Amino acid sequence: MTSATRSRIGWADLPPAIRAAVEELLGDRVVEAVSQVGGYSPGTADRVRTVGGRRAFVKAVSPALNEHSPGLHRQEARIAAALPPHAPAPRLLGTHDDGDWVVLVFADVDGRTPATPWRADELAAVLTALERMAAALTPAPVPAAPTAADQLRDDFAGWHRITGDPPADLDPWARRRLPELVGAAATGLAALTGDTLCHLDVRADNLLIEVDGAVSVVDWPWACRGPAWLDTVLLLINVELHGGHDTEALLRACPVTAGVDPDAVTGVLAGFAGFFLDGSRRPPPTGIPTVRAFQRAQGEAVLSWLRRRLP
Repeated sequence: MTSATRSRIGWADLPPAIRAAVEELLGDRVVEAVSQVGGYSPGTADRVRTVGGRRAFVKAVSPALNEHSPGLHRQEARIAAALPPHAPAPRLLGTHDDGDWVVLVFADVDGRTPATPWRADELAAVLTALERMAAALTPAPVPAAPTAADQLRDDFAGWHRITGDPPADLDPWARRRLPELVGAAATGLAALTGDTLCHLDVRADNLLIEVDGAVSVVDWPWACRGPAWLDTVLLLINVELHGGHDTEALLRACPVTAGVDPDAVTGVLAGFAGFFLDGSRRPPPTGIPTVRAFQRAQGEAVLSWLRRRLP
């Protein structure tokens, strides 16, 4: 369920002036561009190669494609520029922003997204990488990043909105437990304290496994300051979505989550379930037609997990 929007543009669709700006940043002419799958932006996501063999990753978007996407690119540019060299993320080579098109150019990562359903070896490698990432990014090296609570406050109010206007197809278990789910999400929001720089959108299509086995985490516009365990819980939501693994056993086995208050984890899961299910009933954003179905699938997966935690 991590398939990309089908309306993404490619390198050849960029205005000539934007392609020229990228080539100026790279210091060479681009002769090859391969569009990448995954993600939920209608803008470009191209691995490019220049005449001299230099490789880079280019992402570019304008408000004509989606009114919110340029702002996300600007947020990502600020975060990426401030990430320390030891962060497991591609290095930002440069940006171009003419007030309309926003372009980010990264060092190319020679890697691929993990297979889904998750393979045990790749899952173990990513869990270890997230544990190391949390340690490396504590204290948060980007003090201007928002807190996780501020970033998620409106999202975690999803159950409040559902309570006020429950959809006809709402899961019967959730309908019976609405007050409890509202309270659990509030508990989860209160638990999002900490000084780790969290990615906040960890899932298979935002990860690259390199040829040497190293893991790179890409797409950082939502980065925030929160608890060291938050990104691991988000990864396990993705594992729960695709199936094939015992997420409760993984929670207990991962050093970064093993000692976390169970009510905090349940609360965060409740918050994300409400966010996904509430968001999924809205009209799709311009240029991103598949995201609502993906939110619905995630919401149902997290709700299934919650039923095991809240019998």
